[in-house]
Order: sequence, then C-alpha cells, then structure tokens
Amino acid sequence: VLELAVESVKFAAGFTGNVEFSAEDASRSDLDFVCQVFTAVIEAGAKVLNFPDTTGYALPDEYGEQIRYLMAHIPNIHRAMLSVHCHNDLGLAVANSLAAIKAGARQVECTMNGLGERAGNTALEEVVMAVRTRAALMRVHTDVVTEQIYPTSRMVSTITGMPVQPNKAIVGANAFAHESGIHQDGMLKERSTYEIMNPKDIGLSKGNLVLGKHSGRHALKDRVETLGYTLSDDELGRVFERFKAMADRKKEMFDEDLEAILMDEVLRISETYQLLSLGVMSGSRTLPTAAVQLLINGQAMEASAIGVGPIDACFRAIARLTETRSKLLYFAVSSITGGTDAQGEVMVRIEDHGKVVVGQGADPDIITAAAKAYLNGLNRLVYLKKEIAKPLEQEAS
Repeated sequence: VLELAVESVKFAAGFTGNVEFSAEDASRSDLDFVCQVFTAVIEAGAKVLNFPDTTGYALPDEYGEQIRYLMAHIPNIHRAMLSVHCHNDLGLAVANSLAAIKAGARQVECTMNGLGERAGNTALEEVVMAVRTRAALMRVHTDVVTEQIYPTSRMVSTITGMPVQPNKAIVGANAFAHESGIHQDGMLKERSTYEIMNPKDIGLSKGNLVLGKHSGRHALKDRVETLGYTLSDDELGRVFERFKAMADRKKEMFDEDLEAILMDEVLRISETYQLLSLGVMSGSRTLPTAAVQLLINGQAMEASAIGVGPIDACFRAIARLTETRSKLLYFAVSSITGGTDAQGEVMVRIEDHGKVVVGQGADPDIITAAAKAYLNGLNRLVYLKKEIAKPLEQEAS
C-alpha cells in the first residue's frame, strides 16, 4: 500500500504541482500507519493530505484529537496542507469539520446544502458561516463571498431537484423565522438578541417587495443585477415578459418570485415541447380531466386525458402527446412566498431507460407549474439523448 501510494503521487506530480492524496476511511485506520503514509507521499510530491471520515463514524472530540496527532507526528507536515472530508451519517459532519479546523486542518471538503451520498456531506454554508460568526474562537477565515450563499443554495436545489428542508441551518426557509412571542418581541426591539447572523450576509432579502406591474425594463434589470444575475438582452427580454405577465396576476411581487422566473429562464434548454395552453376540470363530484395543447417541433397538437387527480390527468395528456414512456420518480410542490396568490414551485424527477433528469416549473397556478416541470424534465431527456447521440453520429460520418 505504501509503495502504491508513493508511485501514484509521483505519477500525478508529473502532470501538476498540486497533488492531493486522500486516505480512504482514515478515521478508522491505524494512525501511526497513516502518519507513515502521509510522510512518504509528501516526499513524493503531495501538497494536500486528505483525512476523511468516510463512514461518518467519528465524534468531534475524537476527530479533533486525530488531526492533532497527525500534526504532531508527521515530521514534514509543514510542506503540505491537511484536509478533511466528513460524512453526515451521525449528523456530525459540520461539527467534526470545525473540530478539525481548530486542530490544524486548513481545507474542508464540503458541498452546498450538505448534498452527498447516504446522509450527505459537510454543508459548505454551515462551515463558512460558523467560521465567520465565531471568528474570534476559530481564528481562521475563508474567501467565500457569503452574499452568494443563499442564491447558490437555491440554484443547486433547483438543478438537483433536492429541496432544502425548512429547518436547514443557514439556508432553510425557517432559518431566520421567529415564531415564539417573546422572540418576536425581542427581535422588534433588538435583532441581535435572537439573531446571530444578518440574513443579508448570506444574500437573503426575504420579504422585499421588489417591483410592480408598472415597473419598467430598466428597473427590472437593476433588481436582477442586485440579486447577482447577469443576463443577456435576449434573456432579460424573456424574463421581463414573464415578470409583467405575473405582475398582472399577483397583487405583490417579491424577490423570491423574481428568482423563480430567473432560475426558470437561466436554466432553460432547447424546447422540443412547449406548453401552449392547459385546461383542467376537477372537483369532489367531477372526474378529473385535462386538455393540453403543446407545440411539438413547431406543430400545435392537442390531447385530453382523465386521471386520479388534476395533475395526474395533466401528466397523462402530456405523455400521450409526447409519446413518452418515462417514469415519474419524484414530485414535490412548495410555495415560494406566502398568500393564496403565491407562486407554486414544482420539482419532478423523471427516469427513461436508466437516465434520470430533474424538471422544474413555477407558476401561481399549481397545475400549470406541474405541467411546466414535467415538460422541462421531458425536454431535458430529449436534450440528453441528442448529446449522447452526437459522438456516435460523428464516428459514423
């Protein structure tokens, strides 16, 4: 094992001067042997040594002691950086990472929203804000632009189709909500009494009334840039059209509403299927029926279907038009803001011949949002099939 480790690092060092060596399941390994391997790979050219808690088994005190042991027993450790990679099987990934930082680790391998296999990995946003909020105790800093944390969290959630739990630290919908009467009273008198972070520090402008139906294109562009998005003239035009249409339907428009439109447009791909119209009949004494009109490769086509509920009927009509045999694996709907006129955001996960894609749609009408999400997923499947076919077509030609 030692010889293979050294040979591998030397080989990698022939391509780059920044080689990281990672020791699988290191937290449950013999520390003296780990020190021996790390010492050897540093001599071979490794610049970063990763000490993972692969199974999420370690406790913070234990993990911190392990890092301290490595720092004290690797003679050439000053020539490399110690890194950690923690899993969240016991819900301790962030705690273990912070303990490791205090013990001398200077790189934390983490993910946005704590995404990862099984119970996930160390949440980037939690480590960054813990280091920032408790700077005097941690005595380290990061160069992360914290104002981009919340927008990035939203983007990752949309792309992956993995919703953020409401009580998730830092980026959850309830992270800065105060329901207790005494807490609310304290917040009104002095925010710092119960709020250890400013929501603006993570890019959260929740509740900001942004624009109205009389707002112009320039005002929209300014707000879009404030939210951290850079759009082309064509993208801005599409966003503006959708914004005006929605502003006519909703009494109030908030940043969250605008962000839902932005995510929909920014992540848009070429559309084989476009929704032209949708009509649904449903009720306690009515058989749920949906009539859908799609634009498919430039041709308008219609179909109707019945279902268990209005969304099921809608999806059946779309499946009939698109002739898809894909399987719906996941469906989730959430409200972007409060109020009965709030936008609904739908996420779906679709599988077709082993390929899994995520679809997303938003609209004040939940049925329409669901149809948009389903079509978005189907369009991604078509796009994916075309991308896979390109190399084969090039080889054939």
